Amino acid sequence: MSLPRLLLLVLLIRRGALVCRLQGKAQPPEFTKAGDFVTGGIFTFRFWFCSCYVHSRSIQFQFAQTMIFAIEEINQNPAILPNHTMGYKIYNSCGMSNIIRSALDLVNGQEEIIDERNCTNADNAQAVIGHSASAPTVGFARILGRFQIPVLSHFATCACLSNREVFPSFFRTIPSDLYQSRALAKLVKHFRWTWVGAISNKNEYGINGIAAFMKAAQEEGVCIEYYRAFEQTGPLHELAKVVESVKYSTSKVIVAFMSHREVDVLVTELFKQNITGLQWVGSDAWITEDALTSSEGNSLLVGSLGFTVSKAQIPGLEEHMRRLRPSQFPDSQFVRDLWEDTFDCVLNDTANTQRKPCDGFGSVQTVESYFTTVSELRFTNNVYKSVYAVSHALHNLVTCEEGRGPFSNGSCADAGHIQPWQVLHYLQNINFTTNQGERVTFDQNGDSPARYELVNIQLVTSRTLHVATVGIFDSNLPRERQFTLNDMKIVWGGGSHTVPVSVCSESCPPGKHKALQKRKHICCYDCVPCAEGEISNITDSMDCFKCPIDYWPNARRDVCILKEIEFLSYAELMGIVLTCICLIGAMVTTAIASVFFHFRETPIVRANNSELSFLLLFSLTLCFLCSLTFIGRPTQWSCMLRHTAFGITFVLCISCVLGKTLVVLMAFRATLPASNVMKWFGPAQQRLSVLCLTFIQVVICILWLTINPPFPYKNMNYYKEKIILECALGSPVGFWAVLGYIGFLAMLCFVLAFLARKLPDNFNEAKFITFSMLIFWAVWIAFIPAYVSSPGKFTVAVEIFAIISSSYGLLICIFIPKCYVILLRPEQNTKTAEVGLRSFSSFFNVFRDVNYWWTNILTRYLLVIVEMLVIV
Repeated sequence: MSLPRLLLLVLLIRRGALVCRLQGKAQPPEFTKAGDFVTGGIFTFRFWFCSCYVHSRSIQFQFAQTMIFAIEEINQNPAILPNHTMGYKIYNSCGMSNIIRSALDLVNGQEEIIDERNCTNADNAQAVIGHSASAPTVGFARILGRFQIPVLSHFATCACLSNREVFPSFFRTIPSDLYQSRALAKLVKHFRWTWVGAISNKNEYGINGIAAFMKAAQEEGVCIEYYRAFEQTGPLHELAKVVESVKYSTSKVIVAFMSHREVDVLVTELFKQNITGLQWVGSDAWITEDALTSSEGNSLLVGSLGFTVSKAQIPGLEEHMRRLRPSQFPDSQFVRDLWEDTFDCVLNDTANTQRKPCDGFGSVQTVESYFTTVSELRFTNNVYKSVYAVSHALHNLVTCEEGRGPFSNGSCADAGHIQPWQVLHYLQNINFTTNQGERVTFDQNGDSPARYELVNIQLVTSRTLHVATVGIFDSNLPRERQFTLNDMKIVWGGGSHTVPVSVCSESCPPGKHKALQKRKHICCYDCVPCAEGEISNITDSMDCFKCPIDYWPNARRDVCILKEIEFLSYAELMGIVLTCICLIGAMVTTAIASVFFHFRETPIVRANNSELSFLLLFSLTLCFLCSLTFIGRPTQWSCMLRHTAFGITFVLCISCVLGKTLVVLMAFRATLPASNVMKWFGPAQQRLSVLCLTFIQVVICILWLTINPPFPYKNMNYYKEKIILECALGSPVGFWAVLGYIGFLAMLCFVLAFLARKLPDNFNEAKFITFSMLIFWAVWIAFIPAYVSSPGKFTVAVEIFAIISSSYGLLICIFIPKCYVILLRPEQNTKTAEVGLRSFSSFFNVFRDVNYWWTNILTRYLLVIVEMLVIV
């Protein structure tokens, strides 16, 4: 081979290595327009000649025309991209492979060979808008993300697209399904549907959406009875499993996260099997779909609830749609078919058809067509916002001031050689408000703020469904204000006007708590009454809690109420009776003292030591009155006074009785020859003995009050449901020392009186003292077990009864016989009256018998009281 030929071959080989070759071509774009910046669009709006099933042909074509309308509006706006124009390439692609080819075509351009040194100057788009479904968007967004080409979707809601590692260049003007799933969980929880079924289609949209819902529902305390997934094009046995699950489930609410295709198939089958009475909760992919109106089972969907994007108005869009002519898009087969279908004519005269010919210059101003209806724009508005988002990003890029740019050293992008990552940077940071007042921005994952309308499918006529807005969910608001709802507008499943109930177990009312059933969902439980001392004040409480120490549950155990406070009150019957007995005793004692004072010069008064008698009557009066300190609400002073006052006054009383007993003994000794004992036990010695004996008790009481005095105490141990107000003893040793000293003096007095009971003396009262001491011991021996075992106010009543009984015993045994003689037998009140002695002795014998009888009855009565109190 000659040298020139060899050099030519080498040059040709090098030439081949320096080019970018297009490996294949996609179908031509449906709509195209040149511009300084090209924005791509991928939609699916084919008619019958396409085998793929799309969301809605009218909506998809409306999306494409909205993109064109927005670009033309931007080009006419001098405030956006001045001195620059936007172009578009819109593909009408059907099927995953065609959609991906269209996306690659938008990135690479259509030129066959491009010089490698200028490979970036290919006829590519600065951004791609589409697709309407999540699955195709996932497919080409993953590819374009490798080249940092921005992809904006108006309808792809799959939460998986928020993964910035997998989809670094993806943005969307519709909220992620993550927000919708959480909103659906809040909706279900709002109506207390804690037992629901979940159904989705078998793609990333359905599986990811329903998974997010189930996670959010679990956090809200909602249980999923079953979960089933199927595809409209899948095997029939999958659909049969779904229908079987719905048929035999106990839940009445179904959360359906799928497209309208699966909903159509499912409700048709449910309608055939007469499975009704269900409340449907749907995702935005089907809840507003008009195509469901023609479904055979559309009546089952009446009352369905779901979230969808908010409605919007785009001024001028309807006029743009009605100005549509085939001449505007001469290369669009779709527009030709659309025109012929709308006017029932044919544009090609040579076509073999029965339709009339048309010229393509007709008017759609008065034609009501599916693509000209723009009264309630939802997802179409998202396309409009996506176009404006791209335009604002490009506007910020071309108006960048050198030195103040976002790139290294404050540099800006070269408007003639824009790199995809530069557009991506500006798109990530856009923040603008549309002409309709809607704010557009993206978070770090490329997601838009979540704002939904809660819609309700209502039946207008037998075959017409209406979508009514009944609430709003806005994630930008505080958590407690995110969800607003108008319950009055809602029509429920099956056309009912009452909220359906869907629970595994009925709600536990206040006063009960949930007890989970083994091996079942957390929503399946038994309602168990709260334990003693515990309440639950909310419905479906998981636990009961104890009332504060001063409170106790009411009968329903749903409220803690103040415990009943118990003490011996002057207002209750027992307190009134004891008070009357005490006052009667004090008045009788005072009356006897008056009688004794009036007859103080008579022998019977003088013979029984009138001074000690008056002191005894005074002390008995104090004993009756000190009993009143035991009645009423315990206070610090009353607690210290009640025991000490009784102890001192009763010791004074016993000391006087002991003094009178000693006088009898000394008087007898004084009658013996050569005895002068009375001079050692005269009035002065008697007074001193009483004073000394009483002083010892005073010292004991002072020590008790000084070291550890009694104090008011709330006794909550005896009764759980009420508080006993009582006086704690402080020092039990002090209390029993006071009683022990009284008992010691009483025993001494009893022994001495017993020894002197038969001494010869006309007015010997040793017998009466003996009987009074017998009564005292009968009372106080019965008092000890009764006091220990009596609860609450009965303890105080036992103390008062013991004091009163002892005081009445002394009063009756010692003074009543004397009053009998003084008042009824005055002739016997002489020093030498033998008849009087016999009469007095006969009275004494009668009185002795009465005393025996009375003492016996009293002892038995006290023992019966003790037994009853022990039983209580």
